[in-house]
Amino acid sequence: MRSTRARLQNFAAVSLIAAVLLAGCSKQQEAAVEYPSAPPDYPMYDTANIHNEKGWNISNVHDPALLKDGDTYYIYSTDVKVGGAATSGIMVRKSKDLISWEWVGYAFDGVPAEAQQWTGATNLWAPEVEKLGDTYYLYYSASTFGSNTSFIGVATSASPEGPWTDQGEVVKTSGKDEPNAIDPNIVTDAEGKPWFVFGSFFGGIYVSPLDENTGKLAEPGYGIKIAKRSQPMEQGAVEGPYVIYNPENKKYYLFVSYDSLSSDYNVRVGRSDKVTGPYLDANGRDMLDDQYEAQFEIGNKLIGGYRFAEGEGWTAPGHNSVLQDGSEYYLVHHARPEQDSNWMYLHVRKMLWTADGWPVVSPERYAGETVQNIPESSIPGVWEEVVHEKLIDGQADSETITLLKNGKIGDGAEKDYWKFDGDHTITLYWHDAEGEIIATETALLLPAWDWELNKTTLVFTGMNEQGAAVWGKQISIGTKK
Repeated sequence: MRSTRARLQNFAAVSLIAAVLLAGCSKQQEAAVEYPSAPPDYPMYDTANIHNEKGWNISNVHDPALLKDGDTYYIYSTDVKVGGAATSGIMVRKSKDLISWEWVGYAFDGVPAEAQQWTGATNLWAPEVEKLGDTYYLYYSASTFGSNTSFIGVATSASPEGPWTDQGEVVKTSGKDEPNAIDPNIVTDAEGKPWFVFGSFFGGIYVSPLDENTGKLAEPGYGIKIAKRSQPMEQGAVEGPYVIYNPENKKYYLFVSYDSLSSDYNVRVGRSDKVTGPYLDANGRDMLDDQYEAQFEIGNKLIGGYRFAEGEGWTAPGHNSVLQDGSEYYLVHHARPEQDSNWMYLHVRKMLWTADGWPVVSPERYAGETVQNIPESSIPGVWEEVVHEKLIDGQADSETITLLKNGKIGDGAEKDYWKFDGDHTITLYWHDAEGEIIATETALLLPAWDWELNKTTLVFTGMNEQGAAVWGKQISIGTKK
């Protein structure tokens, strides 16, 4: 019998629509599958470059916002620095492949005057960037930590690399107001109209029409509230909103980060037929419901802290943006390494969509993998699985499962089995002690890179019945049976 946390505890049939990312090591597999090349090996905890911004690469990244302009990707991020005071002005990096990143510089020379006067802030947080017409709009947040005396401003430029001209206030709040004016996001709806999304803790997340000629609010007030968490139970811990529209599913998706940015940060998602909500999770719970007692259950959990058996784990992944690059999607977020969480790194993960229209993301960072047909012989092996239970304060640890060549799972003595469904799809069937099926997992196969073991590997990603992400990766290929 399989030993799995949530599924055996609940004895409920769990339908997992997953994405499995594959690579192999044998020459036969290399001939059949196109694998990503080894990515750059950036050193962790690179103290030699603490004061050398051009050597930071993917380190010192917090609250990343991503823009594609032509053939170049840009990351804009919060003013942070390990081992010293951060320079104020919004960091900018660029890349041609989403893997190797080059330092560009700072968007501003310090905190813009109007934002500084309102908040007293010494640095800038959580930027957003959008091109409207021929103009680039860079949104920035200024605040004092723990306060909602906050300010979102906007600057304009003819280039994503600046120079930027400050255009002043978009929205601001103070202690007497319900919202908190930080964490801006721009979403374009199905009719091509832009909307402004913002909010953090306090009153929750809001959306309001945007004037595409000015980049500022089209209507007075704060807009429509679309997400909130209980103050008594969860201290209102929801922030970092990011809304996208998926034209294939004809739905809007609201991504937010729950809990503490320094410890148990995690990304949740809900969806709606309208940009103004309501945004519901896979179990029909409203992201705006701050009265539901088990607040931690609301929202599909896309990613939280985790640890595979080999290599260092990650904590507090969150404050994401989403890149829609043609038909491809990527989740972009920061995360902290478990050995020293003062450091912050950029993570880019390939995002896929389940058959019923929910996003899931790779357990491994992006290295250039693409979807393709996978030979059945590549699937058997020893795997690690991580279940991102919704009520986890720290990291989710992996456990081992084995897919045998004869189609069995485990040591072959139990009734669990897997089936290859053709092209790049498999289904895993799990049973309880009485031989009844308690979970069926359907998975898609795709090549990827194992950043912990520095080699190609299989990974899978999906979402269980509770709306929690289920991940796995293959740590050795092939079995005797």
